[in-house]
Amino acid sequence: MSERRALVTGISGQDGSYLAELLLEKGYRVFGAVRRSSGENLHRIQHLLGDIELIHADLLDQQSLVTMLRRARPHEVYNLAAQSYVPLSWEQPMLTAEVNAVGVARLLEAIRLVNPAIRFYQASSSEMFGQAREVPQNEDTPLHPRSPYGVAKTYGHYITVNYRESYGLFACSGILFNHESPRRGKEFVSRKITDGVARIKLGLARELRLGNLAAKRDWGYAKDYVRAMWLMLQQDRPSDYVIATGEAHSVEDFARLAFAHVGLQWRDFVRVDPTLFRPAEVDHLIGDATKAGRELGWQPTVRFPELVALMVEADLALVAAEVRASRGTQIRP
Repeated sequence: MSERRALVTGISGQDGSYLAELLLEKGYRVFGAVRRSSGENLHRIQHLLGDIELIHADLLDQQSLVTMLRRARPHEVYNLAAQSYVPLSWEQPMLTAEVNAVGVARLLEAIRLVNPAIRFYQASSSEMFGQAREVPQNEDTPLHPRSPYGVAKTYGHYITVNYRESYGLFACSGILFNHESPRRGKEFVSRKITDGVARIKLGLARELRLGNLAAKRDWGYAKDYVRAMWLMLQQDRPSDYVIATGEAHSVEDFARLAFAHVGLQWRDFVRVDPTLFRPAEVDHLIGDATKAGRELGWQPTVRFPELVALMVEADLALVAAEVRASRGTQIRP
């Protein structure tokens, strides 16, 4: 087989960095799309810069996507680029729609024009289920998004289905439930908790302010989830798959385990801040990944307690390193 070429939009994000590592391990030539005007926050892929090739492109600019595809000539395209922070979508609903919805259509249209044989992966989201009508949620569960982010992702999901059915593209959507790692941004509640726990443990903070402690999510490990993305594009026929652990845990559960990992009682430090509540909450998301298990052979390898522990340990190390760098002292977690 000739050299496999893959292009990843959003390569500098959590999922993009793990996916790039996976693709390199499998012998791909990997291209990554980055925005020229973004200030290029490349810290997650710094260790890969000698092995991947970056191309400037933007989901807001159709011609840049066409140029990107002609240059990279990929066999597979993974669209992970997005405005990915749900709360920000209420503050910037138009930008969220342009990137997460119309941007997907622009990329699919560019693929159709440049090379319709390209296999395409779209990063859909459990936020599309929103006010879910059934628990757990599977590929046939009706969608009822509860945020501008969820609405935009729903458009991106259905336009992917539409291009598959209308033009015969090999186009798949992964309906991924929450997936975390030490590379998660600190604006997300999971990383906010583990970073906060590390700072409290090391004496740099006294409290952690959180929103709705009762909200439940199906949390998995990002490295497991990017493996599912790759598996989808290796099948004989394109389809859509829910990727989830099948276990729901509350924000309170996450905080309790994180503090317990360092020998602290979460109630002594967590403060509920009403300003952090969403205008419309998504209360109970839990995924049914039966189809992915049956057709892809995919199963999660890291369960919730292990995920919390590895994130806390990573943040303890990071915060301790920050302290050493700023104070010249030796603090060991």
